[in-house]
Amino acid sequence: QVQLVESGGGSVQAGGSLKLSCAISGDIYSNNCMGWFRQAPGKGREWVVVIDTLYHNPYYGDSVRGRFTISRDIAKNTLSLQMNNLKPEDTAMYYCVADLRPRYGGFCPTEESEYDYWGQGTQVTVSS
Repeated sequence: QVQLVESGGGSVQAGGSLKLSCAISGDIYSNNCMGWFRQAPGKGREWVVVIDTLYHNPYYGDSVRGRFTISRDIAKNTLSLQMNNLKPEDTAMYYCVADLRPRYGGFCPTEESEYDYWGQGTQVTVSS
């Protein structure tokens, strides 16, 4: 079992930055996947970035590539998302996710249905 608790959301003006953190309780193994999804008001959940825990290869969604950076601190057991040059369209609830099924070759899925563990979410609001 894994528990995920997000923090760091808030309100910021366009062009600003925020850093989200996800505190992880439980065991994450070296062939698992983790990441961040988001859900804007009135829309479905959207993949932001996923990363495998062996090779640490990130897969970013097109809308955030070049602006967002995922990182993992194994010693602190946290997953972070640095978000720069934020845009109003980044406004959403952001969720930390994990999938404990073994994955091989550094491949992580980008479909929300593949992730069994979700945090409660943290709200990010970007004003123009």
